[in-house]
Amino acid sequence: MYLKLYRLDGTVNDMYSPSSTQTPRSARPDVGQAAPWRDWTALALLMFPVLLVAVDNTALTFALPEIARSLDVGGVQLLWIVDAYPLVLAALLVSMGNLGDRIGRRRLLLIGSTGFAAVSAATAFAPSAEWLIAGRAGLGVFGAMLMPSTLSLIRNIFTDPNRRRLAIAVWAAGFSGGAALGPIFGGWLVEHFWWGAVFLVAAFLLLPLLAFGRILIPESKDANPGRVDVTSIVLSVVTMAPFVYGIKEFAVHGFGASAAAFMGFGLVMGILFVRRQQRIENPMLDVALFKNKVFSTAIVANVLSLFSMTGFIYFFAQHLQLVEGQSPMEAGIAMIPALLATVIAGLLVVPLVKRVRPGFVVAAGLTLSAVGYLIVVVGDHGSGPVFLLSALTVLAVGVGAAETISNDLILASVPADKSGAASAISETGYELGSLLGTAVLGSILTASYQHNLIIPDGVSSQAAGKSGETLAGAVDAAAALPAPLSEALTVAARTAFESGVHITAAIGLVLMAGAAVLAAVVLRRVPKAQ
Repeated sequence: MYLKLYRLDGTVNDMYSPSSTQTPRSARPDVGQAAPWRDWTALALLMFPVLLVAVDNTALTFALPEIARSLDVGGVQLLWIVDAYPLVLAALLVSMGNLGDRIGRRRLLLIGSTGFAAVSAATAFAPSAEWLIAGRAGLGVFGAMLMPSTLSLIRNIFTDPNRRRLAIAVWAAGFSGGAALGPIFGGWLVEHFWWGAVFLVAAFLLLPLLAFGRILIPESKDANPGRVDVTSIVLSVVTMAPFVYGIKEFAVHGFGASAAAFMGFGLVMGILFVRRQQRIENPMLDVALFKNKVFSTAIVANVLSLFSMTGFIYFFAQHLQLVEGQSPMEAGIAMIPALLATVIAGLLVVPLVKRVRPGFVVAAGLTLSAVGYLIVVVGDHGSGPVFLLSALTVLAVGVGAAETISNDLILASVPADKSGAASAISETGYELGSLLGTAVLGSILTASYQHNLIIPDGVSSQAAGKSGETLAGAVDAAAALPAPLSEALTVAARTAFESGVHITAAIGLVLMAGAAVLAAVVLRRVPKAQ
C-alpha cells in the first residue's frame, strides 16, 4: 500500500511502505497484523492514562481554594503545588521517551501507571504543603513515563496516515474530556469528602489499563537504540528544571540575581546538552529536527495552545469560586461546555485538513485562542461568568484545532521506530505549555494581586497578612471579620484579582496573535492531507 508522509520541508512523500522510513507493521517486533477492532481497543485503553493526567490536573485546580484553607498555603506554595508536577515531568519527558524506545513503550507505560497510582494514594493524605509539593513532584516522575508512551504507541499501532490522524485527534480529545470530567469528580469529592480524595481517582482510572494493557496493547521499541547516555539524561534534567524555576522567580519577584542565576544556569546546561547531542553517535534527542521551521513551528503551536488553556483555567477556576461564589462542583460543571468544545474541534479538523492546508488550520486555531483572550481584555468582569465562559469556549475550540494538527505534523515527520523520541518532544511541548501557563500567567496574576491589594483600615495584621498572599486567603480572612469590614476586604481583594486577570489576558492575547501569524507564514506550504 502507499503512505503519504510529511517531510520536514513541508512536502509529501508517496512511498511504498516496505521501503519507506516507517517500519512495516509486520516487521515490527511484537506487533502483528492486528484487526482494526484490536487497534481501536488498544487506543481505548491508552485513553485511561491520558484521562488520568487531565483529570488529575483540573481536579487539583478546582481543589486549590480548599487546599489553601486546609493547609494554610501561601501564594508561592500554591503555585508550587500546581507547578511541581509539570516541572519534574517536563524535565524527564525526553529521557523517558528515549527510555521507552529502548525497553519497550508498553512496558514503560505499565511501570509508570503503577507508580502513578501508588504515589497518588500517598499524596492524598498529605499533612502539609511541603508533603503535597513533594507528592506532586513524585507524580511528575511517573507521569513522564505515561504520555510519551501513549502517543508513540499510537504512532506504531496506526500506520495509515488518516487513521493515525483520527487516533491523534481522539488522544488529544482525551485531554479535554479528562479536563471536563476532572472538575466534576474533583468538585464532588471536595464537597463530600476532602481535597485529598481527588488524588485517589488515579487508582480507579488505571485499573482497566493495568488489567488488560499487556494483552491488548502491542509492544514496540527501537530495534537499534544504541547505548544509554547518562550524561545526556542528566543534562536534560538540569536544563529544564532551573530554567523554568528562573522563569517563576522572574514572574513573581522581577528580574533579579536569583532569576538570572537559575535561568542562566539552565541556558548553559542546555547549550552543553545540544552540543553533546550533535557530537555523539546515538543522540538522546535529534536536535537537528529543530533546525526545520515546520517542525519547530508545530512545537511552538503545541506549547502556546496549552499555555493559553491552562493559564486561562488557572485564573477562571478561582474567579468562579472566589469571585462568583460558586462551589467547586458548580464551577466545574459551568466549564464543561467549553472543554467539550475542545474535543469536538479536535475531531472536526481531521476531515477538514483534506480540504484546507494544515498550516492554515493551526493558524486559525491560534487566532481563536487570541480572540478568547481579547474577550477577557475588553469584557466587563462584573457582568457575571457568562462572558468569561464564552471566552473560554472560543479559546477551547482554537486549542482543539491547533494541537491536533500540530501533533500530527510532528509525528508524521519521523520514522516509526523513533516515535518515542518525537512523542517526548511533542509531549514536552504539552507540559512546558501547561507549566508556563500557570508559572508565568499564574505568577503574574499573583504578583499583580499582591501589588494592587489595598487593605481596608481596621483589618488586623494577621488578617492582612493572610489576605496579602492569595485571593483565597482574603476570602477566608474576610469570613471571620464583622460584616462591614468583611465586605470591604472582599471587594478590595476581588478588585485586585480582576486587575491581574486583565494583565494576564493581555499577555495571552499578544502571544496567541503572534503565534497565529507565525503558523500562517511558516506552515502555509504544508500540503493538504490525502
